[in-house]
Amino acid sequence: MTTTIEAPVRSYAEHAQPLWRRLLLTREAAVIALLVAVVLYSIANVPNFDGPLTLTFLLLDTMPILLIALPMTLVIVTGEIDLSVASVVGLSSVLLGVLHEAGLPMTAAAVVALLAGVVCGALNGFLVAYVGLPSLAVTIGTLALFRGLAVGLLGTKAVTDFPDSWTDLATAEIGGTGIPRVMVLFVVLAVVFALLLHFTSFGRGIFDIGLNAEAAHFTGVNVERTKLTLFVLSGAVSALAGIYYTLRFGSARGDNATGLELQVIAAVLLGGVSIFGGRGRLHGVIAGVLLIGVISSALRLESVTVNVTNIIIGLLLVASVMAPSVLAALSGLAARRNRPPSDEASNPQIPPVGVETQGR
Repeated sequence: MTTTIEAPVRSYAEHAQPLWRRLLLTREAAVIALLVAVVLYSIANVPNFDGPLTLTFLLLDTMPILLIALPMTLVIVTGEIDLSVASVVGLSSVLLGVLHEAGLPMTAAAVVALLAGVVCGALNGFLVAYVGLPSLAVTIGTLALFRGLAVGLLGTKAVTDFPDSWTDLATAEIGGTGIPRVMVLFVVLAVVFALLLHFTSFGRGIFDIGLNAEAAHFTGVNVERTKLTLFVLSGAVSALAGIYYTLRFGSARGDNATGLELQVIAAVLLGGVSIFGGRGRLHGVIAGVLLIGVISSALRLESVTVNVTNIIIGLLLVASVMAPSVLAALSGLAARRNRPPSDEASNPQIPPVGVETQGR
């Protein structure tokens, strides 16, 4: 007698986790919950945290990080990194000041500063994507290169005579809400980057590259062009952040935004993006940036020094990076403990699907 064993047909939904688990039991949800808890605690316990100016200055101070974190998220998801973003901020700031001081209209000077950011990003992208150099080494080198160009162009002096109409634009509020107008620009860019990353084939290619660049290449993803595009976006948005930074503080200096790249990377990793690539969501990154901003603002109002603030944020970042590995190890341990002992005598091997077995 010939018998055929057929496996039951199961749908994708039966294999997937419940929707509530996919929404709530994630690193992004944990960061958002922590942000809400810190905000509520600060309102209740930190003097003047709920004042009318706190929200305004919080958003103004975190705006450069919010802007640069958008393209940085995409870059890190591919498994690369861009450490030159703060130097691009400084270079674009200096170009804006030098060109304005030379008599060029502000609009034209801003366009040149943006184009300089595009060129900087293209240089990084070409060396990483087409030459094949590691992004860590490349962007450390260009970090020094771009910062050196910024300091060389302007020296130790600063340009401060910017038109009031431009400096006021960087700090103006939407009505009496306390929300800066520049938030409109950020929201537009955040929507564009979210759609690009999560709802397009280009975004799926970004995740594929982060998981396995070679496999992504064989599935039709243009790995080199994708990486070049992301580094160009990183340079352009960093230059935009440099223009904002200059107008926000009314000063163009060669050392503007020094060390900003570490804050950006810390916020991105805190927001749930894997440093190894292949995982990350923009809403978690935005929550991570705001969480760092809220902690810094609350501690500043409590007269806590910057060094202590950096220690707290550093410990939080280390904990967020370690959490997935610790949880995975605990889950594996629990699974092994709950696994029933194997008994080959009482559980005979089942032949594969569709394999015929002979019997009498």
